[in-house]
Formats: sequence, C-alpha cells, structure tokens
Amino acid sequence: MKIITKLRSDWYTIPCTGEETCQWLCQEAVKRASKRYPQWENQLDIADLRKTKGAAVLDFDDIIKSVLSDNEQVSIVLKSDITNGTHGHANGQNGHRFSTDALDGQLETPSEYLLLDGNSMSCEDLVALGQNKYKIRLTQESRKRVQASRDVLEQIVKDNKVVYGVNTGFGKFARTVISKDDILELQMNLIRSHAAGVGQCLPIHRIRMLLCNRINILAKGYSGISLHNLEKMCHMFNASCLSYVPEQGTVGASGDLAPLSHLALGMIGEGKMWSPITGWSDAKTVLQANGMEPIVFGPKEGLAMINGTQFISALGAEAIERAENIALQADVVAALSLEVLKGSTRAYEKAIHYARPHKGQIAVAERFRALLHSQTHPSEIATSHRFCDRVQDAYTLRCCPQVHGVVHDTIEFAKGIMTTELNSATDNPMVFAELGETMSGGNFHGEYPAKVLDYLAIAVHELASMSERRIERLCNPTLSELPAFLTKNGGLNNGFMLAHCTAAALVSENKVLCHPASVDSLSTSAATEDHVSMGGFAARKALKVVENVERVLSIELLAACQAIEFLRPLRTTLPLEEVHRLVRSVVAPWDKDRFMAPDIDAATELIVRNQVWQVARPHIDDYFQRETADHKFACDSPTSSAVLIDHQKVAKRRRVTSEHTDE
Repeated sequence: MKIITKLRSDWYTIPCTGEETCQWLCQEAVKRASKRYPQWENQLDIADLRKTKGAAVLDFDDIIKSVLSDNEQVSIVLKSDITNGTHGHANGQNGHRFSTDALDGQLETPSEYLLLDGNSMSCEDLVALGQNKYKIRLTQESRKRVQASRDVLEQIVKDNKVVYGVNTGFGKFARTVISKDDILELQMNLIRSHAAGVGQCLPIHRIRMLLCNRINILAKGYSGISLHNLEKMCHMFNASCLSYVPEQGTVGASGDLAPLSHLALGMIGEGKMWSPITGWSDAKTVLQANGMEPIVFGPKEGLAMINGTQFISALGAEAIERAENIALQADVVAALSLEVLKGSTRAYEKAIHYARPHKGQIAVAERFRALLHSQTHPSEIATSHRFCDRVQDAYTLRCCPQVHGVVHDTIEFAKGIMTTELNSATDNPMVFAELGETMSGGNFHGEYPAKVLDYLAIAVHELASMSERRIERLCNPTLSELPAFLTKNGGLNNGFMLAHCTAAALVSENKVLCHPASVDSLSTSAATEDHVSMGGFAARKALKVVENVERVLSIELLAACQAIEFLRPLRTTLPLEEVHRLVRSVVAPWDKDRFMAPDIDAATELIVRNQVWQVARPHIDDYFQRETADHKFACDSPTSSAVLIDHQKVAKRRRVTSEHTDE
C-alpha cells in the first residue's frame, strides 16, 4: 500500500506494508522533504499527524493499516505551523492549523463524460468539472474545426508568411521576425518566460476548472492548436494531472498570461504538477507516473495556450454559482429572522411589488410569502403577535425584496455575461479556417468579466450588510425582546456577543474588497498593452466577498435558530421548522457558553452545500402549487436578463456515460 503524505506545500507518496507505525510514516516524509530541501534539515519538528479529509488526529504509535487505507491522504502538522499559523484552516482546541486541501475529497474517477464543443459551457458545468464530477471529451464537430484551423496555420508556416506569434516576437517584439529554425523554441520560451506568477497555488478544483475552461475555448477552432495536443490536454484533465498555478500575476490583458503559462508549463514537463497518485512533484515525474509524455508545442501553440481570460472566467464562474446559492438562502435566513423578531408580513404583499415590477424584487417577495405565515404554512409565532401595535419594521426586514432583489438580478446579469465569456474565442491572432487566414484583434481583453465580477461583489456584499444588521437586532434585547445576546444567565454567559463582532468584521472587510479592481489600469509591455482590466484580482476578491457573505449568513442562521428556542413551545411555519431542524442536526442549542467557532464552521458548511435552500424549496414549491394565484412572475420585467443558453437542453445533449458514445 501507499500513503499520500503532505508536509508543508509538497505531497509525498510513501510506499509501505501497512505494518509500520504512523511515527515511521512521519519520519519517512521528513527524510524525503530534507532530501528535497536540504535547508529544512533540523527544522521539521512534528506536532501532529492528521487525516487530510476530516482532520482526525492519528496517534504516532498506531499501526498504519489499522487507521489508514491504501492511497489515503494525511497531513503532517509541524510545530512551526502552530506557532506561525500559516498553513491551512484553524481547527482544534489548541489553535492547531493544518492543511486539508489534498483532493477536495474527490478521489473517485467519474464515469460520465461532458462533451466539449466550445459553445455550450455553463457556469454550473465548469464548477461540476472542477469538483471532478465528469471526464471530458471533444465533440466530432469540434475536432473538425480544430483540425481545419491547424491546417490553415501549417500552410502559413509552409508559405513563410509573417504572422504575429507564429514567426514573430511578442508584445513590444511583434516586429521582430523569427527564423523558421527557431519557431518551436519561440513557443517554449514564451511559456517559460511568462510563467512568472507569484503567491499561493490555486486549490486543486480551481486548477481543474482553469484547465477545462482553456480546453473548451481551444475546442472552438480559432486558436490553431493541433488536435493531437488538444487531445493530450483532455487526457491530462481526465487523469487530474494538474500544473502548479500561482494565483497572482495577471493584469487581465493580453489575457491571463502568467497563470495560463504556469498551466502550460507543467504540460511541457517543467515546473510542478499534481495528480491523485503522486501528489505534488516535478511535472515529468507526475506525467510519467500517469503514463503520459510532456507536450511539445508547435508553431503558435504556446501562444494559443496563454492568450485568454480563462483565469478570470473560471474563478468568476465559481463566484457566480456560489453567489446564486447564497442569495436564495439569504432569503430563507432573513425570513427566519423576521419570524423570530415578530415582524410584519404586510411588506411582502403582491400589490406593493407589482407597483415596482423589478423581477428580482417580485421573486424575493413571493419567496417570503411562501416561507412566512399563510393558510398553506401557518405559524403559531406569527399568530401570537397578530394584534400588536407595530406598524412597520426596520429596513433590514421590510426592504429585503428591494435589496435582495437587485442582488438576484445582478447575479443573473453576471451569469449571462460569464456564460458568453466561457464560450468565447479569446486568442490573438485568431485563425479563421473558412477564410484561410489569421486576424489580430483584442478578444483577450478581460474587461467584460472583470466589470461584472466587480459588480457581483458589490451586489452580493449587500446580503451580508443586511444580515449583520439583523444579527444586531437579534442580539439587542431592546430591539428583539429576547434575552441579550441570545443567552441564558447573561453576564456569566456571553452568547452571540463575539459572533456578532465576527460578522461585523467580515462586513467591514467586504467594504474594502468591493472597491472595483477594474477601474485601475497600468500600462505594460513597453506601452504596447496600454490598458488592462485587472480582472484576475476582480475574480479573486469576488470569491473572497462571497466566502465572507457565506460566513455572515451562517452566523445569522445560528442566531435565528437560537432565538426560536426562547419562543418555544410556539412553532413557526413548516419550511422554517425544516430549516431549524437542519441546523439542529449539526449544531445543538446553547444552554451555556461553549467553543463557538466549530458551530459557525458547521453552519457555514450547510450554506456552502446549499442545504438550507434544499430543505426549504419543496415547501416553497408546494405553496405556489396550492396558491397559484400568487405565483405570477413579471416575465416582461425590464430588469430581467436575456438567457443565452438553455442549460437543461445542453446538459441532456452533452452528458454521456460512455467514452465511445458521441452526441
């Protein structure tokens, strides 16, 4: 058997019989690390050995086969990791920090294939591919297009025509003609010199998304890449042979040059790569272990690999999919807070929202009506304050349709733009087989995805901004008529006092992150590339904003569920009781203070997995089925966005179960 062991940023595959101890496993990993990095000798003091998935602590005296399976991943925690707090996620009673990013929990080889044609990729598809749910294969039509464009390019080389990036230098060197003997070296030099990114490596699932995204664009047939090399890239994706890609270094024009160069670098057998059977190692070793040879790029193929916005759009697709999930769940969590704060449902009446018919606003109000007190879903809590003297609620309760609504509309708009970007040729020059020629243009410029991701971050942030104010209302006894900070024996216990501070800190952080990256531009390449999008940072910070919003919503969810405990034995509506039951399946009520961070993590996991929406949605659907008169979406709303692709039809057409079944 073999155990895949992480020590700092590297993975080591350590063969063993299984009869050895976990202490021996740690010592073997240290030997390999010290051999690879001699400067680390005598610096690798081990604190813990943990399973990478789940983070269970292993005893050093345990026999390997009694606690680990073949090919299982473990992470070594060094004493310096604990001191510096630089590795992985915070966990454990004593502030230990360890890395759990081995395989994103995805070891199984998928059986289904997703067909790539360069025209039908959706954000949902790309996220699923990142999660290792599908293998990929090119359609027959895309193969024909790729071959046709390659034929044109080879004819250009044969005829000794001068074409940018084929037999000229790049950027400022565009007027430098390269001799025919040097055009292959030109492409390899391009990859090596442009692999100049810095910072942390992208997580495995995002490298997978980046690679698949680039393959899909190459499949459009405008890049001039050879079919042979494109097929090799598909094989690398299917085996999860993934290059080391730092997250910093792109200015978003001419495309995402640095990250895409790192992506290509591993494919040519240089730099570092990762695969499930090797972990991180030098690229040649990883490829050989998976029965593959490095790619050798021909004329223009190096340029074809790196000219494009695929870093921006891959990260952007994930941000959009996660934003879509949290926006729906924000509606559910806000409705739960309104219920326990004994707010009025009058503000969600249909007449109010059809008088201002924005699509998202109408949809949010309808969801609130489906979740809150009605004939379909009665609430004892709502009935208990039916005759109170409250006329109207604070804005963070009353104006949810107006504020959450524009977030939903923004996500829909961003998704439309990003879907187009995922299926757009972004090369320069572009090869047009039907015309038999190449053309230089600017499709590599990342302004479209950069702008919508800045817009997305600004919009999604409002969900947390509203949520944090509702947490304040839940914790403030003057506003909630509930015990201060939602705890018994206040003073002895502190309840949600610091959980609210955490939410406030995250909201404040988001306010800085919402400053648009795309309003900046710095001239590069000796003023040849004199306007850039800064879309790479727009994508990274949009994801960070989304992550922060997920955590703020999880704190509100916990607070609202804790508030319900003080209103018992009264019951809320069926959908909101289901949400409460879901939370209680992973987090117990607070009778007294306890270590709160793990509970916030558990609630965040529910949000990330979209489980809050999943348990509420059937009851929302049931409401609409029973009260069809209320289910009238304003399809002609001027806020609605055009949907470019029927994703369900595309999914049916493109998902196949056999490697040999074509579309």
